[in-house]
Amino acid sequence: MYIDGVFSGGGIKGFALIGAYAAIEEKGFRFKRVAGTSAGSLIAALIAAGYTSAEVTRLVDEMDLKSFMDSRNTFIPSKFAKWLFVYWRLGLYKGKELEKWIEEKLAAKGVRTFGDIAPESLRVIASDLTNGRLFIIPDDLPKYGINPQNFSVAKAIRMSCSLPYFFEPVKLKDYEGTSIIVDGGVLSNFPMWLFDRENVKKLRPVLGIKLSHNLAERPRNEVKNAVKMFEALFETMKDAHDARYISRKHEKNIIFIPTDGVLTTEFELTAEKKQALMQAGWDCAMDFFKKWGY
Repeated sequence: MYIDGVFSGGGIKGFALIGAYAAIEEKGFRFKRVAGTSAGSLIAALIAAGYTSAEVTRLVDEMDLKSFMDSRNTFIPSKFAKWLFVYWRLGLYKGKELEKWIEEKLAAKGVRTFGDIAPESLRVIASDLTNGRLFIIPDDLPKYGINPQNFSVAKAIRMSCSLPYFFEPVKLKDYEGTSIIVDGGVLSNFPMWLFDRENVKKLRPVLGIKLSHNLAERPRNEVKNAVKMFEALFETMKDAHDARYISRKHEKNIIFIPTDGVLTTEFELTAEKKQALMQAGWDCAMDFFKKWGY
């Protein structure tokens, strides 16, 4: 049975999305259209390129997460240099190794640009800080004078995954100048609204996979110091827009996967934690399917 799928952001926690994808496949569902933000955009792109859950699992087993922490070479003492890179480059790491990895894996399936995949089969969310707006790729590319058919899918995923201050933002040149593009989670971390709209008849069932507790069970943020306040600020910024959209009506079509105890930027994730995340995704999806009525 064909369905549409939406995958939320969550950085390294995205391993749980792979477990959920495996359960979805086992239940006999196949995706016609997919969308995602940040880590969710990466999984969505691999699905749109034709990767099965088993193939995606093999890819991440071979993945060297530390290689994505591609800091710039410098003669300045490392701790001081990191702050300089955040100030001047707007991020600790270049993000080029991540984009290169995505590019190689998509190319293995014959996918390089949006022209290589079925129309409307993949949509990616990023945030345009220069123009202060949500950036839906490939839909919004013509606004920048760019032909979607020729635009790199790997570049789109790199944009969506550009966690502020962690990865350097992507500079997109257009006919008006240069736009600074960062992680889509800044404005919409779970873009289920792309496929599931009020008063619009759905083409097929829409399934969301979200890395969080459901609304009723979401724990309160304990804000006791400046660091905790920043964490709470970023989490609220990511989730507030989408939480307003997700009603009880939509909750019944969402697989919620709590990922407590794992940091979004935990690139030194152990094999045990990685497996635990994928297992959590599988378990939550299987529990969900016991009651899903489409």
